[in-house]
Amino acid sequence: MHVFSRPVVRAALAAAVATAGLLGTGLVPGAQAAADNPYERGPEPTVSSIEASRGSYAVSQTTVSSLSVSGFGGGTIYYPTSTADGTFGAVVISPGFTAYQSSIAWLGPRLASQGFVVFTIDTNTTVDQPDSRGRQLLSALDYLTQSSSVRGRVDASRLGVMGHSMGGGGTLEAAKSRSSLKAAIPLTGWNTDKTWPELRTPTLVVGADGDTVAPVSSHSEPFYQSLPSSLDKAYLELNGASHFTPNSSNTTIAKYSISWLKRFIDNDTRFEQFLCPLPRPSLTIEEYRGNCPHNS
Repeated sequence: MHVFSRPVVRAALAAAVATAGLLGTGLVPGAQAAADNPYERGPEPTVSSIEASRGSYAVSQTTVSSLSVSGFGGGTIYYPTSTADGTFGAVVISPGFTAYQSSIAWLGPRLASQGFVVFTIDTNTTVDQPDSRGRQLLSALDYLTQSSSVRGRVDASRLGVMGHSMGGGGTLEAAKSRSSLKAAIPLTGWNTDKTWPELRTPTLVVGADGDTVAPVSSHSEPFYQSLPSSLDKAYLELNGASHFTPNSSNTTIAKYSISWLKRFIDNDTRFEQFLCPLPRPSLTIEEYRGNCPHNS
């Protein structure tokens, strides 16, 4: 039988009370999370915070002239104004066939305000095909991390790609070419290549139930189904939506894109709750498939 002196017992009780107090305020878990993942940015997420039109960061933007770059057609960089939190992950977004960056501009400030550097680009010509758009996405990433005026704000090891229509097809091409990318999100993507077993980048495929330009049966669904079973992947089919739904502010696209980018670019497991268990069909979701829990 062990006998403890009163001072030892008092010290143990004091330590227990102090620990309980810290746990009650959430300081211990928060500190631990910050220590475990230095890439977390922004406050604890909630459904309302990821559905909001703006996140917690004030956003600035800068225009990149097509005359000052090569390999793509210029664009607009949106970035958190403050440097207090250090560097951020980044994502480049391509428009679709015959479209300009204005068609995807709403995603710039919406994603940047959640803690990303976002580059919406114009392509060299509006009729560039998906393979070309994929190369242009990568050229824009290289410019962003190596030459842009905000390169010091970007963590070049944590990058992703997105795109609409042929830009979505280009998103798959970019991820195929550069396996180091952390996240890919094709939005109502179009590509003549239907199979993507080579991809090693966590990919969220977004389709629309009413898409007549890139019907899900011949584009988004086979894209998703061809991805390796071992890959972190998901398929979100929007309900009551068209091929052009990603061209306007859309809460469902935003909330799952933010969650996917946070989860895989920032490795922020606080956002896993919005992806797993799989979202159920709703007024805005026709279908959602995926593998849970995520590996990365």
